[in-house]
Amino acid sequence: MKVFKLLILLILVSLSCFTQNNRVIVGAESTNEFFPILKNKRVAIMSNHTGMVGKEHLVDILVKNKINMVCILSPEHGFRGNADAGEHVSSSVDEKTGIPIRSLYDGKDQKPSSDTMDSFDVLIIDIQDVGLRFYTYYITMARLMDACAEYNKKMIVLDRPNPNGHYIDGPILDMKHKSGVGWLPIPVVHGMTLGELALMINGEKWLPQSRVCDVTVIKCKNYTHQTLYQLPVPPSPNLPNMKSIYLYPSTCLFEATPVSLGRGTEFPFQVYGHPNMKGYSFSFTPQSIPGAKNPPQLNRECFGVDLRNIPDEEIFKKGFDLSYIIDAYKNLNLDDHFFRPFFEKLVGVSYIRKMIMEGRSADEIKEMWKDDVEKFREQRKPYLLYAE
Repeated sequence: MKVFKLLILLILVSLSCFTQNNRVIVGAESTNEFFPILKNKRVAIMSNHTGMVGKEHLVDILVKNKINMVCILSPEHGFRGNADAGEHVSSSVDEKTGIPIRSLYDGKDQKPSSDTMDSFDVLIIDIQDVGLRFYTYYITMARLMDACAEYNKKMIVLDRPNPNGHYIDGPILDMKHKSGVGWLPIPVVHGMTLGELALMINGEKWLPQSRVCDVTVIKCKNYTHQTLYQLPVPPSPNLPNMKSIYLYPSTCLFEATPVSLGRGTEFPFQVYGHPNMKGYSFSFTPQSIPGAKNPPQLNRECFGVDLRNIPDEEIFKKGFDLSYIIDAYKNLNLDDHFFRPFFEKLVGVSYIRKMIMEGRSADEIKEMWKDDVEKFREQRKPYLLYAE
């Protein structure tokens, strides 16, 4: 019996060691790789509530190690990650450290002022992205790359895994639809980390006037593009769990229609519905809550579809899936009143709306961007830091 118990103990210890040795290590944990670059430098950081190293925020670690932190640049949703999408966020001071927080969503052009740029030597990027063209953190990084290139500042990207990094899908952005939710000629689901994207932005000369940013990427360890990384912290108020993150590429399109995608509920991006949708027993009622103060269809009972029980494998297989939006379009029978101009900014091309209105199926429309996916797969290869 004692031998059996000892055997079980040894197996558990071995499993624990294996798990520890194969745990994904994010760039921010490899302080030995980037602390030397920060020595005797004035340092700024673009981060938010996702910039955690275990249970400690990177900003606190930097301060504790006497790094000269001069300011924090906050992206969409603010440094604490609780503001609504696109909401005006005022600049302030981090209560814990006393470091000035300079909002990039304070009503200006979402680039730091010349005073801010003159105040630092090195800019750290440490933020959890979700790998979608319309998720704005990569756009913030690209704008900051441009500012750093213009002002001759060093940038360090502390890489984090992409939870949707295991596939590529959707059309490449037609740059005539470039906007604050689509800034680069990449597919809807690009399958790259922020570090890889930073290298691609430089390599493809995507910054204005073909500027190039002096950027160093601190890689993740024990990560490949097939790693299904579970985010330890929700990246923004309306992506509370992995199901919402996996469904987000497809359900985000409802932002450009009258249909609710569940903002103002406990399951945003995991349902869709409208007060006038017919034939559905499932219903929900959006409320005003933190992170969704004035959601679409506020306080109105919406009838529609609950996507929470779809297996993850099925979501992965379908990828960027237009079947949900086609279903709602047919059900509501609003013709062109269903779509808002914002739709093209999200999908990035003009033909998808037209094909939906012509009655084409999701699979037929998906055929249209097959070449885009293959073209991008080849184009991104020189910039990949991790095995596909």
